[in-house]
This record gives sequence, structure tokens and C-alpha cells, in this order.
Amino acid sequence: MGEIHPFYQAHRGAMEATMRQRLDLAETMLRERAHLADLDKVRQDVMDEFEIVLSQMPYVGGATSRMSDFFMRLMGFMAIGRVLRRHGVALPTIGDIEPESYKAQLLTVPEAERLASGRQFMSRENQSLLREQAAKSLANEYPEDFVYDFVEPGPSDSFEFGIDYKACGFCKFAARHGDNEILPHICGLDFEAYATRGIRLERTQTLAGGASHCNFRFSRLGTQ
Repeated sequence: MGEIHPFYQAHRGAMEATMRQRLDLAETMLRERAHLADLDKVRQDVMDEFEIVLSQMPYVGGATSRMSDFFMRLMGFMAIGRVLRRHGVALPTIGDIEPESYKAQLLTVPEAERLASGRQFMSRENQSLLREQAAKSLANEYPEDFVYDFVEPGPSDSFEFGIDYKACGFCKFAARHGDNEILPHICGLDFEAYATRGIRLERTQTLAGGASHCNFRFSRLGTQ
């Protein structure tokens, strides 16, 4: 096992606490759907695997890059997927458990706080930041990072703005570490992440599915 990058090491305690909460919320599903009896063993296996994942996580700029947060929030699902596969859990079952447990975790945050976060994401100020970060991503300073374009809506479009991911850090990670079969489950988490904040995500294709890019399109869900 390699060394954990100092940036992730500094956030390790919070990430491990998030993983433990996630496993608590998934307990019933792991027992009833995955038919796992020794959940203490599963928990320990996941936390051990998460330590390995932490050592594998690429550094993509730390606090200066918005994508570092994506890695820190979602890469733990790679650990869960790996362990469940080793315990013989079918991929479709993993594909149900991961997004449902993630949604349950997101909903532990008060609604007002979640919706405020969604409004901030959709704000003109954040869109300006996204344009800047998208332009910087094209330099490909960190080979394992995401590369993306900011997409302005056209006259006939109903979305407020979009992002086209032309290279994906999760895809690169999965290819490097043999996680391609559980990679689509990571992609599926995006819909819960945005919906719980009052944002509609429309996406018709992904790099993981063989497309040239992931086409994220964002608009607001109802009146906030």
C-alpha cells in the first residue's frame, strides 16, 4: 500500500466518519438485499479497503480544485463496491444499495441547508467560477484529473448551464485499479447529489458508457 497524500491525510478523519455513517445507513440493505450476515466483518473490510483507496487517490490540486471534493465525497464507494463484490454480492444489488445509502446520507443534512447549497451552485457567481475552473482544466496540469468545458444554453435549451466532462478522474482511477465493473455505480450517484439540493440533472451519456464525454445539464427543481 502506498502513502496517503498529505492533503487527503489532513481530511482522513472526516472521510472515515462519513464512511462509518454511510455503512450505518446501509446496514438494513446489506442484511436484507445483499444477504450478508456478519456485518461487523463487512464494516471492517470496507474500512480496511478504504485505507487502500485513500492511498490510491490522485492529487488533483487540493483546495484549489473543485474536483478534490468529488474524490473525497465519492471515492469511498469504490471501497464499498470492491468489498461487496468479494463477498459475492451481485452488481445490480450493489448498484441499488450505493445510491440509496448515499441519498439517505444526504438527507441527514437539513433541507434548508441542502437547498441553500443548491442555490449557491446554480448562482451566477458559481457559474463564473465553473467557467474559470473549466478553462484551467484544459491545461491538464494533473494527469489523473477531470477535463471539462462549461456549456452555455442555446436559445431553445431549457437548462441553465451545463458541463461536458471530456476526461473523468473516476474513469482513470477505475482503469488503473481494476474497478471498471463498479464504475457505473459511481456515475449514478450524481443524480442523488443534485436532486437532494433542489437541482435537476439531465445526462444522456457518460464516458464510462463509452461516449466521447459526459453531458451534464443543470436546471432548478420547482420553486425554491
